[in-house]
This record gives sequence, structure tokens and C-alpha cells, in this order.
Amino acid sequence: MGSKIISKNLFAITTPLYYVNDLPHVGSAYTTIAADVLARFRRLQGDSVLLITGTDEHGQKIQRTAESLKRTPQEHCDLIVSGFESLWKQLGIHYDRFIRTTDPRHEAIVKEFFQRVWDRGDIYLGQQKGWYCVSCEEFKEERDLLEGHRCPIHPNREAEWRDEQNYFFRLSRYQHQLEALYRDRPDFIQPEIRRNEVLSFVSQGLQDFSISRINLDWGIPVPSDPTHTLYVWFDALLGYVTALLEPDSEPTLENALAKWWPINLHLIGKDILRFHAVYWPAMLMSADLPIPGCVFGHGFLTRDGQKMGKTLGNILDPVELVNRYGSDAVRYYFLKEIEFGRDGDFNETRFVNILNADLANDLGNLLNRTLKMVHKYCGAHVPEFSEEKVQADNVLAELGQDLGDRVARAYTTLKFSEACEATLTLVRTGNKYIDEQAPWSLHKQGQHAAVEQILYTVLESVRLAAYLLSPITPNLSTSIYRQLGFSLNFNEQSSIDVTAPFVTHAHWGALPPGQPLEEPYPVFQRLELLETVPL
Repeated sequence: MGSKIISKNLFAITTPLYYVNDLPHVGSAYTTIAADVLARFRRLQGDSVLLITGTDEHGQKIQRTAESLKRTPQEHCDLIVSGFESLWKQLGIHYDRFIRTTDPRHEAIVKEFFQRVWDRGDIYLGQQKGWYCVSCEEFKEERDLLEGHRCPIHPNREAEWRDEQNYFFRLSRYQHQLEALYRDRPDFIQPEIRRNEVLSFVSQGLQDFSISRINLDWGIPVPSDPTHTLYVWFDALLGYVTALLEPDSEPTLENALAKWWPINLHLIGKDILRFHAVYWPAMLMSADLPIPGCVFGHGFLTRDGQKMGKTLGNILDPVELVNRYGSDAVRYYFLKEIEFGRDGDFNETRFVNILNADLANDLGNLLNRTLKMVHKYCGAHVPEFSEEKVQADNVLAELGQDLGDRVARAYTTLKFSEACEATLTLVRTGNKYIDEQAPWSLHKQGQHAAVEQILYTVLESVRLAAYLLSPITPNLSTSIYRQLGFSLNFNEQSSIDVTAPFVTHAHWGALPPGQPLEEPYPVFQRLELLETVPL
């Protein structure tokens, strides 16, 4: 299964497989929104996209959580998974595959992969001694622990001392190959700050890591020794492979890897960077499989400048947030206000102010006031417009000419905030332009052709902005397009492909003169800050 060329029209992207010890939190929503936005953008461009998400359901933490709640592990997993599926639907996330690591087909893939690595001589039985954090499902080095052998990520939990026989993966054997990978493919780990973290970790020398646990029922048995259970991370990473299986195909590695492998992009939080950027490529090298295109580790979210936690009582419930403000508002804030890759903060007052300024006032109000004038002055049809007659110094036409290319580059490189800011610059310029040109005064003077040119350029600016924001705000963009006379739904891929291909709609001038327009109505309701905050 050596290397193969990836068709430029195939694009596979994954979120992490979320751990189901508890209901989804806002960090999981953040990653999944970003993955959905990129997938939507790629689909706009005509790529064939596979967006994979799912759940990681094995391990001691799940077993203990289920026991504490008087559930079986499977009952617990089923309950939490329904919470993830429901939230993704609320957030307008269009995934193609949802993989659960309790899927029987997944076990077949894991066992076949294990056998390949075993046959390579990269698995052996050894003694594992050390401090183990059950919440992380990971052994910790003494130097990384806080006082009292507490995990820095879970400081309210003491790590447990373990001294047991485990099966190990020979990670140390792949030190030089991994260093060569990072050197030859500098874009493999992004952003740069994450790449540097990995290079620093690897340069200290790689240790073999244990890939099995004893005295654990909830997981996949080690094929060569069923008294051991495969370590949750060895099992979970392979979920990305299982997810590639067509529904009716036999669960073999060959079938799973036939079309979509290697994955183009693993989108993850920075806390699981080491597993994806060190352990995972080494495991794939051992199994003689191609390495994915890129691992992108984004930052953490805080709330009002503080880390979120149950003890602080400041956890942000994504379900409550969407119920209160709507999916477009949540999607827009997190991708516009936070530079993707860096840590970012949620502040509810800022959230409301940004949404009202950008989407209700700048974009929504510009459409509404312009449409009303078009209904009044141009018979409710898109005004006539001629490229030849447009003023050479028309600031909107000038800004709009290369905006699609600039925004496309921003989406492609995961610079979502840049995509939003560039688009909003056109919208803000549109508001300024219509005030300066004052088409209502020109109408009184009988300058009908000038009025039409002005109103067309403003409507076209709004259309272009709506199209370019549609991966982030699909419902808002659909409302704008409908008012402009298009029968298009940005949540239905087939209608986009036929009526709004990227090659025309991402560029200036796609609004057809003479097209009948709908009655104007507000496309984004102003948000009100409520006194209670979602907890």
C-alpha cells in the first residue's frame, strides 16, 4: 500500500474523535465548527470532501465514569454520543462520517493494523512503571507533575502509581524517520508554534510507549494476548481509518485506504498534539502506510480571561449558547474573533456587540436599506449595470475584484478571522459608499442611470460578502441570496453546485441585472444581552 498521488478534488478532514466521558463542551464545538467551515469552503470550490468526526469510547476513564453513574459502559457511550450528534445538528455541521470506536468493524481494522506492526517487530512485552493520569489516559513523567503527583491538566486528581507488564510500541526506532518527516515536510505540523513544540519534544529523545493495559475490560483485546486490552490511544487513532470504509465494504485496511487515504488534514486541540504529530505518524511508518498531509493544533478557549472549569463554575454550555443566539452567531464569533491556532476568549458582552455590529448593522442593514431603495426606484428588480459605464474609481468594484481570491487563500490556510475581516471591509465600505453617493438625492435630480449603477454595486457587494461568508454563516447567507432573487440554500450542496459555482459567484459581477427581488426583511435579528449567562 505504498504512496499514491492525492487527487486535488479529494479532500478528507477529521476532527478528533471526542472522548465520551461527558457531554460535549465548547472546545469540542469550536474544533468541529472550524472543520465544517473548511469542508463547506472546499465543497463550494467543487472538491469532493469527506468530513469525519466521531467518538472515542474505550478506556478506564469511561469504565469508571459509567460505574459511578450506575450505567454499563455501552449505555453511557450511547447516551453521550446522542448529545454530540444533537449538538452538531444544532450547529449546522454537515459531517459525512461519524465513527464510533465501539463499532465492530473498527475492531477488525485495529486488529489488522496491530498485526502489521507486530509482524514488523515493533511491539514487545515490557515492564511499565510510572505515574498514570486516568483522566488523560496517559503515563506522566515525574518532572511534568505538580506537587502531590497531580496532573497539570487535571490538578484535582492525583496520578496513580502503576507497576505492570504492558506491550510497548518501539517509538524510539522512528526517531530519525520522524525528524526527517518534519524536515522534509515543514507544513506537516501547523501552526509554527506547535511545530516548534513537537521538534523540541522529539529532540530530547523518544521513549517507547505502552500500548496495552491490564485489568481493564472496556476496550479491544490485544490480538496476541487477550489478557491485555489495547491502550485507548492506539485504538482511537485508527478510528480515522475505519471511518473511511464504505458502508457496505468488508472491514479491511485495503478497503479503508482505497479512496480517501491519506487524510489531508487532522484538526485537533493543542492538548493532543503529541499523539497526532509523533505517535500516529510513527505507527503509520511501522505499518508502511502513507502519512497524512497536515496536523493543525488550535488553541484553547477561555471565558472572561479565565480558564473554564467546573470548580470555577464558568463552563460555557454550547447547547445553551446556540439555543440563545443561533448557530450562525456562534460560528461567526469563534472564527472571526479568535485567530485560529492561538488561544481565544469568550466574553458574552463582546459576543453580542460584535454580532450586532458586523451582521445586524453593517451587513443586514446595508442589504435592507439598499433593497428598499431598489424596490422604490427600480421596480423591485436588480438594477441595470454596465461594466463600461461604472466609474473607473468605483471603490466597491475595485475592492470586489480580487476579494474572492484573497478570501479563498485565507480559508485554505485556516485564517478564518482574515477571511471575515476582508469580507467585512467590503461591507463597511459599502455603507460608507451609499452614504457618500446619496442615491436618494440623485433620484430626485432624475439621474436614474447613476442611481442604478450605485445600487447595483452595493447589492453586488452584499451578494459577494454573503457568498464568501457562507461557509461560516450558511443560514444568513441563504437569507441574503433569497432576498436577491436566487433560489439557493447554502445548506444543500446540490443547489450550490448547479446555481452558484465558485468560479463565478466568488467573483465580482455575478448578480444578474433584471433579476426580480424579494421583499426586504431583516436577515439578522439584533441580539440582546441577557442578565443570566449560560452555565
